Amino acid sequence: MTPWAKSLSEAQPVSYWLDDLRKPHPEPALTTGETCDLLVVGGGYSGLWTALLAKERDPQRDVVLVEAREAGWAASGRNGGFCAASLTHGLANGLSRWPDEIHTLQELGARNLDAIEATVARYSLDCDFERSGEIDVATEPYQAAELRDWYGELERHGLADGIEYLDADAVRKQVDSPTFLAGLHDRHGVALLNPARLAWGLKRACVELGVRVYEHTPALALKAHGADMAVRTPYGGVRARHVALGTNVFPNLVRRVRSYTVPVYDYALMTEPLIDAQLASLGWKNRQGLGDSANQFHYFRLSADNRVLWGGYDAVYPYGGRVRAEYDDCPETYSKLARHFFACFPQLEGVRFTHAWGGAIDTCSRFSAFFGTAHQGRVAYAAGYTGLGVGATRFGADVMLDLLAGEHTERTSLAMVRKKPLPFPPEPFAWTGIALTRWSLARADAHGGRRNLWLKTLDRLGLGFDS
Repeated sequence: MTPWAKSLSEAQPVSYWLDDLRKPHPEPALTTGETCDLLVVGGGYSGLWTALLAKERDPQRDVVLVEAREAGWAASGRNGGFCAASLTHGLANGLSRWPDEIHTLQELGARNLDAIEATVARYSLDCDFERSGEIDVATEPYQAAELRDWYGELERHGLADGIEYLDADAVRKQVDSPTFLAGLHDRHGVALLNPARLAWGLKRACVELGVRVYEHTPALALKAHGADMAVRTPYGGVRARHVALGTNVFPNLVRRVRSYTVPVYDYALMTEPLIDAQLASLGWKNRQGLGDSANQFHYFRLSADNRVLWGGYDAVYPYGGRVRAEYDDCPETYSKLARHFFACFPQLEGVRFTHAWGGAIDTCSRFSAFFGTAHQGRVAYAAGYTGLGVGATRFGADVMLDLLAGEHTERTSLAMVRKKPLPFPPEPFAWTGIALTRWSLARADAHGGRRNLWLKTLDRLGLGFDS
């Protein structure tokens, strides 16, 4: 048995974050009829932020939230816990798509992250929040050159504040890996946290403010009911003046929205706690999050108890875009991730993984959230966060509330908010296109980053997959 295979022998197939003795008991299911001013559908970050902000804007607003399972059980409790200021899935994506708005988007993102930090303090959310920043690292010479060039472009656009280019020696002084050749250090734009505890804390704050939360209550159908909207649930239903949909990867109750997203499965490992000597061998004193610069990239970080989370690389799209529990576990990907982990950190040979898990995230063709309304403005939705929803969902919640209020704000005037991405084609074209793109990205990583004709065509169409 290879060392990396042995490291997985005792790994539990469950999210480390959700495997927590402090997990709260679920709220009861809805078994009667309810009426309210605002119904929020979905108990992940998107829905929880919407309910919380709605009550903060107007404490007298009557708010109900329904969740099909339990708050935070899906992507909100399975991600890496990177809470980024970026609203656009990174500066590169934002600059390429909305160059005229990028400074506004950056400012709004920074204010959004500050507001999340303030919320954590105001409601005493026990989620291990730390504003530690992030380093994008190069592991191939061409990536080091690209990072240097990109830093120069950021300087030319006046976007390099708080970002530092690190050469090989400098980056290895931050975190020591023989594979690191350069890095871009974003000192202020990323916080790390325990994602499940953030969701659970937001649920508690919502309940304390008077939101009526019903778990194990799937929303089955949405339709107009006079001047209101009606949502049917298994044992009851809700009539509401307005509805906010935060269902993300799950089928949207507004059917025409469904073609804009597809599910992609992401996987992660968590090590046992590192002993002092192991931690010292990494030199990881400042606890930044890290991600490498390949198309098929890894993200990694330290937990509060000094475990290493190591995730990413494979992004698996199931044919037909179905979300199924059987896809949450992928031993083939776990083996690949373990092998890559020990190549990055050979000094940790012998460390074992205690948890290995996966889950679906929703992506859209522009890799950052999109927004809209339906039913004459009585329903709002936000979706397509593409794995960066820990922070951006709070911004999306504000957008949905602005749209439902019919308010013209700095947020709703953005082209990012006003325009939609291109929808995905039906099967088998979606699966074929995504499979071809994944193959092309892997080929680019193996050939010095050179993008083939397929990727160049996607770039020209504004569909460039760069992460």
